[in-house]
Amino acid sequence: MRFASLLLATAAATVSAFAPQQSISKFHASRSAHSPSTTSLSAMPICIVVEAEVKEDRMDDFLVMIEANAIGSRAEPGCIRFDVLQAEDQANKFYFYEVYESASDIAHHKEQPHYAGWVAFKESGGTISAVSKKASGKFMTE
Repeated sequence: MRFASLLLATAAATVSAFAPQQSISKFHASRSAHSPSTTSLSAMPICIVVEAEVKEDRMDDFLVMIEANAIGSRAEPGCIRFDVLQAEDQANKFYFYEVYESASDIAHHKEQPHYAGWVAFKESGGTISAVSKKASGKFMTE
């Protein structure tokens, strides 16, 4: 969790957002009345942080694909947020910040056509690297 927090803090300081922040009140409305300090981690959302470095000659393809992926993902039940961030100091480096209500929502996400676009992009050699980390939400803002 410390790594994800550090990565997110660093990313927030060095990247610009692709899309406006969306509220996660849907998630909070579905949670019990427990305070964050007493809620079990199993009741907390699951966060995915992806760091992707895109080949410079594939940037146009990537931007079309990731916009479709973000829009499709945000429409999924159980997707609390899907943000795409671009590094300010390296134009071909991106961070995806995804938050889902449960593991089954992540499984559903991975079955969607817009997610298949991301898989196909990576398989076609469009990325230099792509690393994904999973974390449980602990103290999250609305």
